[in-house]
This record gives sequence, structure tokens and C-alpha cells, in this order.
Amino acid sequence: MTVFCLLSVMTARAQYDASFSQYWAVQPFYNPAAVGKDPKINIQAAYNMSLTGFTHNPKTMYIGADMPVQILKTYHGIGVGIINDQIGLFRHQSISAQYAATVRLFGGELRIGAQVGLISENFDGSKLDLDDADDPAFINSEQNGSSLDIGAGLYYKHRNFYVGASAKHLNSPLIELGERNQIDIGMSYYFLGGCNIRTRNPFFNIQPSCILRTDLTAYKADITLRGVYNKDGKRLEAGVSYSPKTSYTIYLGGDFHGINLGYSYEIYTSALKIGNGAHELTLGYQTDLNMSRKGRNRHKSVRLL
Repeated sequence: MTVFCLLSVMTARAQYDASFSQYWAVQPFYNPAAVGKDPKINIQAAYNMSLTGFTHNPKTMYIGADMPVQILKTYHGIGVGIINDQIGLFRHQSISAQYAATVRLFGGELRIGAQVGLISENFDGSKLDLDDADDPAFINSEQNGSSLDIGAGLYYKHRNFYVGASAKHLNSPLIELGERNQIDIGMSYYFLGGCNIRTRNPFFNIQPSCILRTDLTAYKADITLRGVYNKDGKRLEAGVSYSPKTSYTIYLGGDFHGINLGYSYEIYTSALKIGNGAHELTLGYQTDLNMSRKGRNRHKSVRLL
């Protein structure tokens, strides 16, 4: 039988995977076809702490790295991602390798990506506060399990816009926790897109974007509008997001001494207090790769759409 505690977690989160407010900064987490999409070595980390003020509230950490590579005059992308997700007495961890192939199409790039990884679950039943510690309906000890995990995606990038669609857990991993309990992970689907709108001010752009996450039972969508100021290598940005029936999010970020830093705070539209929202911090570093001349790479810290 499926562990009973997981049911309440799924109800609250709408689907298995973690949700990041700054999704545009961690696109390979949602879509493996996004790895190597820019001619840069990209390292990105994100930490999200939601439902603050509650005991055992969800905490998620993600670290990813990707870069483009040239093989026989064609361009590819490679990457790796690590996730650690703590929800109550559950701890979800995974590590995955990602690959994307590139095809020129309609003046842009169509990227076809795949990822293969190992997903593991840990449930610490020894921390349950039960009246009857021997109740067979509950796990009263620490249990672990793991399974192969597969995902795939498509990503199209043009000069000033991008769109992508992906699916995670294509093999519907089944993780055994002990002899009588299991977690059946269903497929999740993601659709994202964004664009860069130039204004009369050459240093200021507007970048709207959106993402839809669904497991075909529930969904969560974010609609985002960011303003970006970029002059003399200095970049500042701020924005807001709206998730229908779920939350509002405010965002502030920029480049500081070659480091990309972003902070967001999500305010739920439910009866929860403002202080019970979600804090999220992203930290990244990018280094340009000049792939036109082998062995003579030019390095510079930047951050683009």
C-alpha cells in the first residue's frame, strides 16, 4: 500500500516534484533539453523553504551544472542535477545526468533532451508520535528505497523568446519502503515559455514568462513579469508572479561581482498568514565559452534570459 503520509503531502503540493518560484533561473530542473542552451558554463543553485513557521515544513535544495559541447561540427548540451527535498518525515533525493541535441529550425534552435537518474526516498517513521507504536498501519522505523528515473523534453529558442515542454518520471518509478509500503511516482508534465521585450531605454528590458506544472490531476501555473536593467556590466531586476488560486510572489535579483543572486517571497492566497509564505534564494555563476576558435575561450561573467 502507498504510505499514508505521502497522500497528504501530494494534496498540498499538487504533484511529486518540488516547485521553484524562480523557475526561469533553473530551467534544466524542469526540462533536460535546456542544458547547454547558451554558450556558457552554467552553475546554478536554489534553496526553497515553504510554509515557514510550521513544524517539518518543506525545504528543497537544488544544484545543477550544464554546458554546451561541440562534436563533429554539431552542438550538444550536457548537464547534471542534484535535488534534496525534505517534506515532513520524508526525504526525497535524486541525481540525474542530462543531454540535449540541437537542430537549427526557423532561424532558431530546437533542442531535444533526455535525462536518466537515480531517485531515492527515505521515511523516518521513528519520529512519528503514535499512541500505539505497534500499529501495523504505520511505519515506525526508518525505511529507504530507490529506483531508476527517466525524463525527456523539447526546447525551442529564438533570438528573443523560448518555449519548452517536458515530462518527468516517464517510467513511473515504484519505490519500495519496507515489505508492505511503496511510493508510486506518476508522470509530471511541464510547459514553460518567456520572451525579452526591448524598450526605448536601451538599458531596460521587460521579460514576461510563464510555467505550467501538472500531473493531469492537479496543476500549478505561474505568470511572471520582470523588469531588467543592464548597463556597464551591472544588472538589476525585479518582478512579480501570480499563481491562480495559489499565491503571489515578489522577486528581486541581479549580478554582484560576477555572481547571480536572486531572492523571492511567495505569499499564499489561502487563509495562511503572510509570514507563513515561502522564501527562495538562487545563486549562480556563468562563464562565457567562445566555441568558434578551439582552445581560445574567452571568459566573462554574465547572465541572460
